Amino acid sequence: MRVPLSWLREFVDVPVSATGEDVLADLVRVGFEEEEVLGFELTGPIVVGEVREFVEEPQSNGKTIRWCQVDVGDALGGVRGIVCGARNFFAGDKVVVTLPGAVLPGPFPIAARKTYGHVSDGMIASAKELGLGDEHSGILRLVDLGIDAPVGTDAIALLGLDDVAVDVNVTPDRGYALSIRGIAREYSHATGAAFRDPGAKVWGEVNLHDETAFAVAVEDDAPIRGRVGASEFVARIVRDVDPTKPTPPWMIARLTLAGIRSLGILIDITNYVMIELGQPIHGYDLDRLQGGITVRRAAAGETLQTLDGKTRTLHPEDLLITDASGPIGLAGVMGGGTTEMTDATRNVLIEAATFDTVTIARTARRHKLPSEASRRFERGVDPAIAFVAAARVAELMERYAGGTDTRAGGAINATRVDTMIELPRDFVSGLIGVDYTADEIVSSLEMIGATVRETAAGWVVAAPSWRPDLTDKWTLAEEVARITGYDRIPSVLPIPPAGRGFTAAQQGRRRVANALAAAGYVETPSFPFVAEADNRLHGSAGGGEVASVRLANPLDGQHPFLRRSLVPGLLQVAHRNVSRGLLDLALFESGVVFRPAIGQAYGTPFVPPPAVRPDAATLAELDAAIPPQPRHIAVLVTGNRVAKQPGAPAESFELLDVLDAVRTIAGAAGVRIDVSQTQRAALHPGRAGALSVDGVEVGYVGEVLPTVAAAADLPGRVYVAELDLDRVLDAARTVTAVTLSGYPAATQDVSLVVAEDVAAATLRDALVEGAGPLLEAVRLVDDYRGAGVPEGSKSLTFALRFRAPDRTLTAAEATEAKLAGVARAQERCGASIRD
Repeated sequence: MRVPLSWLREFVDVPVSATGEDVLADLVRVGFEEEEVLGFELTGPIVVGEVREFVEEPQSNGKTIRWCQVDVGDALGGVRGIVCGARNFFAGDKVVVTLPGAVLPGPFPIAARKTYGHVSDGMIASAKELGLGDEHSGILRLVDLGIDAPVGTDAIALLGLDDVAVDVNVTPDRGYALSIRGIAREYSHATGAAFRDPGAKVWGEVNLHDETAFAVAVEDDAPIRGRVGASEFVARIVRDVDPTKPTPPWMIARLTLAGIRSLGILIDITNYVMIELGQPIHGYDLDRLQGGITVRRAAAGETLQTLDGKTRTLHPEDLLITDASGPIGLAGVMGGGTTEMTDATRNVLIEAATFDTVTIARTARRHKLPSEASRRFERGVDPAIAFVAAARVAELMERYAGGTDTRAGGAINATRVDTMIELPRDFVSGLIGVDYTADEIVSSLEMIGATVRETAAGWVVAAPSWRPDLTDKWTLAEEVARITGYDRIPSVLPIPPAGRGFTAAQQGRRRVANALAAAGYVETPSFPFVAEADNRLHGSAGGGEVASVRLANPLDGQHPFLRRSLVPGLLQVAHRNVSRGLLDLALFESGVVFRPAIGQAYGTPFVPPPAVRPDAATLAELDAAIPPQPRHIAVLVTGNRVAKQPGAPAESFELLDVLDAVRTIAGAAGVRIDVSQTQRAALHPGRAGALSVDGVEVGYVGEVLPTVAAAADLPGRVYVAELDLDRVLDAARTVTAVTLSGYPAATQDVSLVVAEDVAAATLRDALVEGAGPLLEAVRLVDDYRGAGVPEGSKSLTFALRFRAPDRTLTAAEATEAKLAGVARAQERCGASIRD
C-alpha cells in the first residue's frame, strides 16, 4: 500500500518535519513491514512560465518547431528562448518550464543546448515528462487544469510534485489498511497523533422514495459458506457531469504516488475514493443501463466482455452485476465494456457494495484478473462504509466534474449483528507473557475501535466493522500486544520437555548421512520428478512390482511422474557436473520414493472439517489413501577415486568402492548387509548384486549399463547402490557394548573350495556358526578360480581372528575352533579345504 504523506496528513497529525523514513519507522511499531519511500524524482528549478510569442520554423526533415519566448520572471532571468516541438499552446498560455539545472524523472537533466539553429534555454514540459501521466502528445497547459499562478511560481509545489509516499506491506488479514483511512488510524495508534476518521462524516443517504429512485436487487441462490454474494449495495445517481474536465494536478499526483495512473476525471474520482476509504467504487454510464441492477450468480455458458476487451466464459460461482440486457460486470473484480464511462457520459450511476470475500477471491483467480478492487474485497471491506464512499464520490463529481448529486438511487443493506467475544480477565497476560493492567487492555481495544463491556469474568468485546479478522480472544490478545508494543514481550527461550528429541528413525537417518559424508560422499538433493522410462528402467530398491504416480500439474511436461528410484536423479546430477568439467564424483541422496501398488486406487475420499482435530480412524483413512512413500538412500561414483599425481597413476572407482559405501551404510545403521548376485535392467550383467538384511532384500548394487551411462552423457564406468533405508533401519538391532579383551588374538586363514553357485556370505555364516564364540572376526580376502581348482568350483579364502576374554589362546585352541567351522561349512555347503 503506497501512502502519499500529504494525503495521510489530512486525517492524522503527522509532523511537518517527519520524513517518509520517520513515518515508516512509526508504522513498524504497530506491526507493518516497511518497503520503501517513493517520490517523483524531480529537482528544480521548475517554474510557471508564460509564452509571450513564438515563431514557427519548418525544418528540412518535415518537422515544424516553434522558437518561443517564454517569461519565467525577473528573478530567473526574465524572457528565455526555448525550442518546442509541440503545437497545442498559444501565445499568452501559462506552461511549466524546466530550466537548466533541473532534473526530470529518468533521470533526465536539463541544460541549455543548441538545437535547430537556436540555443534552447530550458524546456517546456509535458505531463508525462513531469511524471503526471502518460499524455505526451503536447505540453501541459495550466489553463487546462484550471490553474492560474504568477509567472515564476514553483511548479513542483503547485502541482503537488513535492509529495512523497511510503510503501507499506499489508498482510492479508489486515485489509482495512489498504486505505489512507486505515493507515492514518494505525499511525495514530503508533504515535498518539490525533486521528480524524473520514468515514465518520455525516452524509445524506440515498433518497429511496424519490421518483427517480433506481431499482436494485440481490438474487443469490447459491451462497458460499452460507453467505450471499452481496450483503451491501448502494447505487447513487449524479447527473450532468462533464467527463472532459481536467483532473486536478494534486489528485493526479496522489494517485500516481499510490500506483494508479490517471484515466480521466470520472474514473480518477472513483479510484481516489477507493484509496482514501478502502471501498472499491464502480461507475456506470447511466444512459447505457437498461432497467435496474440485479446482483446474481452466473448461469452456465454465460459470457461477459470485460473492460480489458476480452470476452470471458463465466462460471456458475461467479457473482455478476446485471441489468435487463444481461451481465454488465464481474462483481468486485472488473466492470463490463457495455456500460463503461466514456467522454460521452453525462449521467453516472455510482456503485458501492460489500461482496463476499471467498467469491471475489475465487473469481479473480479463476479469470486471472487481479485488480485493486478484488485485492480489497477478498481481504474484507468495511460493510459500514458503502454509503459514505458513494456520497464522497458524488461530492467530488459535483466539485470537479460539474455534476449534480441527485441523492437518488437504490440501496440494499443487511442488518449487521456484532459478534460478541468473551475475553477472560487474565487471558491476555497469560498468553503474551506480559503483566498488562486492566486499563491497558481496555484502552488498547477501544483505541482500535472495539466496544468493550466489563463483566465479572473479564470483558465482552465487539470488534469494529472494519476488522473482520478479530474473531476470538486470541486475535484480541494479539491486538493488545501490538498496540502496547512488541518490545514489552520478553525474549524467553522455551525449555524442551524431557524425553523429546529425534526419533530412533531420525537418528538412524542422520547417522547414515553423516557416515557417507565423512567417507567423502557429497549429498545432492534433487527434484522427485522423472519420465516414465526412468521408472521402468531403474524400478525401485527392495523389489516388487509397483506402478507410477502421474502428476496432474507437472512442473516439466517431460518429467510428469514421481520417482520410484533415486538413481535417475543422481544420474542427472552427475551429468550436470560432468558437463561443467567435474569428472570425479562420489554422490549420495536420501529421500522418499513413491511406490503405489499396481491396481490399488489412491486418493482422499473426503476432506475433514477445518479447525477440528481428526480422530485416529480419520487419520488412518487418510493415510490409507496415500501411496507408500519409503525413504531410500542411494550412492553413485564415477571417474577417479585417486587423481593422477607425480609418481603415481590415477586410480579409478571400482565396484569395490560402492560396496564399501554399502558397508558404511550398514555400519552406521547397525545391521549386516549381505550381497548376492542378481540381474537388473539398468545394471551390467555379472556386475550386479542384491542387498539383503536377514534374508530380506533391501536394495541393489552394481555397475550401470554402458548404454544407460552413455544416455546420461557420462564417460567411463558408473557404479550405483540403492537401499530402502526404512527397511534397513527397521532391521537394526540394539548394539550392546562389550568389554574389550586385553589378551592377544590368534589369527589363521582358511581356503575352502565350493561350487561356484555357493554365495560367499552363506559359506561365511557356516564358518561363524561352527567356530563358536572364540571367533571374533571373519573376512573374505580372496576369490580364486583357475588352475588347481576343479572346473565349476571356486576357492574362497577367509582371514579368521580368534580371541578369548579371559586367557591367551593357544594355537591348538584356535585350530580346533577353525576346524569346527570347516566341518560345519562342509556339512552345509559341501566345502573342502583347498590343498
